[in-house]
Amino acid sequence: MGIIKKGLPDCIDEILEAYGLADKLSDWSMICNGHINRTYFTEFTHSDGKKEKRLLQQINTEVFKKPLELMENIIRVTDYLRVQIEAEGGDPERETLRVYNTCGGSNCFIDSEGLYWRMYNYIDNSFSYNSIENDELFYRAGEAFGKFQSRLASFPIETLHDTIPDFHNTYKRFLNLKAAAERNAAGRLDEVENEMDFALKREADTSVIAELMEKGEIPVRVTHNDTKLNNIMFDSESGKAVCIVDLDTVMPGSSLYDFGDAIRFGANTAAEDEKDVSKVSLDLNLYEKYVRGYLKSAGKSLTEKELEYLPFSAKLLTFECGMRFLTDYLDGDVYFGISYPEHNLDRCRTQFALVADIERKLDEMIKITRDACGSLC
Repeated sequence: MGIIKKGLPDCIDEILEAYGLADKLSDWSMICNGHINRTYFTEFTHSDGKKEKRLLQQINTEVFKKPLELMENIIRVTDYLRVQIEAEGGDPERETLRVYNTCGGSNCFIDSEGLYWRMYNYIDNSFSYNSIENDELFYRAGEAFGKFQSRLASFPIETLHDTIPDFHNTYKRFLNLKAAAERNAAGRLDEVENEMDFALKREADTSVIAELMEKGEIPVRVTHNDTKLNNIMFDSESGKAVCIVDLDTVMPGSSLYDFGDAIRFGANTAAEDEKDVSKVSLDLNLYEKYVRGYLKSAGKSLTEKELEYLPFSAKLLTFECGMRFLTDYLDGDVYFGISYPEHNLDRCRTQFALVADIERKLDEMIKITRDACGSLC
């Protein structure tokens, strides 16, 4: 009778046919962790009885406007990582993603409705975290993203597409905020006088990293651009990080973007939309743990200028995120999903409160970074 395909995409038969897997599907489930792409766990049973697990994923082309360039970036980065992992004596089938080609040799399949689908290897006996449960976990996260950066240190960056132009162009985010204030599309400008004043006073910060890159003082590198904890797969037995996933935003950028955003997300003592900003602060212990883990893996591949600006990057990426929330609030909440009318404003205030706390603690962060670099680099 075959497997009942209720809940699977309507085009599942043509997808499986494209990958040479027709009539082999024996198990499946939908994975609900992600918020952008539709993802399914699939298991196939071959004629010899051997079972094979894969991830099937629909690329959200509303978010990712250049899916073919995106896939080329992923292929080039994962192919490069496989070589590095093999040279280290590691297991490339477990330590990086593999993109399966269709029978026609394409790295993704476009169905009859124009939707884009791809298949990855499934990393068995692994799991991810959604929150920082202890400081040792954040250390391991830093180690994992540091290793990702180190392994790609010599990657030919000119071969990567810039799939989302100006993704971390903080100065452009600042200009977007000013433009949103001038439009005042949602009539909310009078409510955010303090937040606008906070942003305007920090205009000089917004172009610092971009100017360092333009001058060649820091290198352009492969960046992940979504260094959240749940994008690291951990081994179920050892608890060690094994693979960095969700490579859709991999493109040229600065290592400082990835580092700063990881601190913004992971070292904040409060939730991203905490209404009581007195609860918002940078946890210096978590900052130190991440720095030490990150530099243990990536320290020798970074330049002195990159190391110098690690603390500042945490401030800049937090400020950038806050500006994006404020811009969306002024525009009437057209980009970020919200649960209540002031949601984006609360998110902005939380980020700006964290910026202010980072400014107060910047000297301590610099000392922590220098000490970590001196002992690990």
